[in-house]
This record gives sequence, structure tokens and C-alpha cells, in this order.
Amino acid sequence: MKVSIVGSGYVGTTVAACLADSGHEVVNIDVDEDVVENLNDGLSSIHEPGLDKLIEKHGGDQLRGTTDYGAIRDTDVTFLALPTPSTDDGSIDLSVLKAGARSVGEALAEKDNYHLVVVKSTVIPGTAEDVLVPLLGDASNSIERRDFSIASNPEFLREGSAVTDFLDPDKIVFGTDGDERALDRLHDVYHPIIEETDAAVVETGRREAEMIKYANNAFLAAKISLINDIGNICKEFGVDAYDVADAMGLDDRIGERFLRSGVGWGGSCLPKDVAALCAAARTQDYEPALLHAAVEINERQPENMLALLDDHADVSDKRIAVLGLAFKPGTDDVRNSRAIPIIEGLRKRGAVVVAYDPVATENMRAQFPGIDYAKSATGALENSHGALVVTGWDEFTALSHEFERMADPIVVDGRRVINPKVLPDGATYEGLTW
Repeated sequence: MKVSIVGSGYVGTTVAACLADSGHEVVNIDVDEDVVENLNDGLSSIHEPGLDKLIEKHGGDQLRGTTDYGAIRDTDVTFLALPTPSTDDGSIDLSVLKAGARSVGEALAEKDNYHLVVVKSTVIPGTAEDVLVPLLGDASNSIERRDFSIASNPEFLREGSAVTDFLDPDKIVFGTDGDERALDRLHDVYHPIIEETDAAVVETGRREAEMIKYANNAFLAAKISLINDIGNICKEFGVDAYDVADAMGLDDRIGERFLRSGVGWGGSCLPKDVAALCAAARTQDYEPALLHAAVEINERQPENMLALLDDHADVSDKRIAVLGLAFKPGTDDVRNSRAIPIIEGLRKRGAVVVAYDPVATENMRAQFPGIDYAKSATGALENSHGALVVTGWDEFTALSHEFERMADPIVVDGRRVINPKVLPDGATYEGLTW
């Protein structure tokens, strides 16, 4: 098929590259000329494992970039993969999505045959029906002819494994309100993936599809916060929370995934989506107490980690290493990273912060230009009086003799990636919840 995708962020670029690899002819539309040029040169503008190889393979051929919305007219389906960031009250800002949809509608005004518009962006229930349908119809002068449809097809991509998540998904959700043309076209787009995998295909209404995305992320956020709360209690009683979680995970009502307690969740999705769901609930005069508690627990974890360091050292004017800046391993994304409140807390305590991350240093430097950044974990640990492990990168699990370079080997591990047996004699090791 011929597919157009509006937006070249983490989602749009991944979807474009994966659909091209599935055999479709894909054009990615973006306002950033540098991003478009990179795409046509076979270069990825974002860090995501496996994505660079797909773009190198298909960029400029099966997959091309453009700034021209007119390219939509030569395609069968358009995916809207535009950001819906949080406003100050937690609700989503639809301005970018609405602008993109309006441009799509204007392009469709010059197309005679049927076209499907698919919302990949995360939006609250009713957005497609109440906002995008009339906007697209007005812009394309086709609201009466009904020669377009809008469907919802939420993404469930995890940064660090987005390519695998798209090509081998647990589920694919089609929200169409029973529109057979839209449903058939979505099945055509995803046919190569459905044929090759065991993915469950969920056919539902647009509002339900929009809500499934939020429900998914809210549940995961609450599950992580719950195991962190349990982990905090375990720590108070001298209990290893990971031993407890291993046993819990054997119960098929609970499952073993997302039971690794630690310094908390971050990134662009969980914080934004939980906040948006809470804000949407408030518009209906409902206060989601459990979700509020999940956020509160998550926000406390970095301070709990800093308090463990305080138990062993006065960090004022001391060099303290922060290992890991990305919100999770496998990505250079620092949005809502738990390293941010950790660094802020250390600076308030007067510490001299030296940070290291394999790929996210430059993104964090934009937020904290005044701290030191090491070129390696070894460099960060050199002459430090404490180390906090914030991101669970695999390379940190291999650290051993590097800790001997510390002036005072105090290690607070927020991700259970350091083996305390490799620390030098006399070292202090604290696990956040064990």
C-alpha cells in the first residue's frame, strides 16, 4: 500500500520505517527540513535500537521524507503521529495535532477518492469524533460527501524496543465505530505483521481505542508504583523486595513483569498519560485517587534514594557520581528521567555532580549545562565520594574494579544492577528497596 505519516518523532519515524520494512511505500511528512533530509539520506534522527538499520535500508527509496502535505494525495492512508504534550494542569495540548489534521484536510480537498486518516497520537476519548472529524471535514470540504474516515490506532511502543514492539506486538487495536472501509484498510496495512505474528487484533470503537492506550499506561504506572511502595516497606524491615517480587510474579493473576522496584518511572508516556487521564477525569467531576497515589509514590522515590546517601555522607562540596541519565536503558530520552530530581537534589545539598550516560549526555547537558559530564563510568567514579545508579544500563552491571577509584566508595543502587560483592573492602552498598 501507499502510506503517509505525519510526524517524525519516536513514534512516527518508527512506524514509518517498520511499515516500509513490511513492504509498503511510505512517505513521512515533517516540518523539519533537517529531519526530512536525514530520512532521505538513510539516516535516523533519533536513537532507537534497530531503527538506524531500517532507515539505512529503506531511506530515500521505500521510505522517503518530505515537507509537502500534498504527498498525502498519492497515498491510501495517513497516520497522524504528532505530539500531544501536557499543559500546566495535566491536560493534553492538541494544537500541533489540530494543525497537522487541518493541513491533511486541505490536502484531501484535492483528492477525489476515499482516504483513511488514522490517529496514532495519544488523545483522550472523544477527540477523534468531537475534534478531528469536524476539523478534517471543514478543511477538506468533504464532511457531507464522507469520502474520508477517521480511525484510532493507538501505539504501544516502548522506547528502547520500539522496532520489536511494532513488528511483533502483543495486540493491535483498530478503533473504527464499525466503519467497514476503515477496518478493511487497517487490516490491509497491518496484514504483513498480523500474518507473521501471534498479535491479537482488537476491533472496537474509536473512544474505546483512545481509552485503551491510557488504561494501559495508567495500569503499568500504578503497578510500578505499587511494587515501589511495597519495596520501600521491605527496606524498612530489612527484606529483599526482589525476592518478594519473584514469588509474587509466579501468581498468574499478578505476573512477573514490571515488578522491579527502584527509583521510579519517567519518560514521555507514563507521566503525560497518567496526568492527562487524571485531568480528563476531573472534567467529569471524578478524582482518581489511586492514580494520584501512584504519581505521589513515584515522585518520592528519588528523594528516598538521596536520603540513603545522606545516611552515609555529607555531600556538600563532595564529588558525587550519577550513573545513568536516560529515563530507561536503550534510549537517549531524558524526558522526566529520575536523574533530573536526583541531580537537583544533589545540587541543593551542595554536591559537585559528575554524570555519565552511554548515549543521553548531550540531551541532559541541555537541562544541566553547569555540571560535569564524564566520558565513561570510570571517569565519573574517579575520586568521587558517592555514586548513585539511576539507569539500569547493562554496562553498569560489568563494573567492578572501577569502584576502587572512588575516594569514598558509597554506592546507592536504584536499579539493582551493581553486584555488591565486587565493591572494595570497606565499601558501603545500599539498594533502594533491598
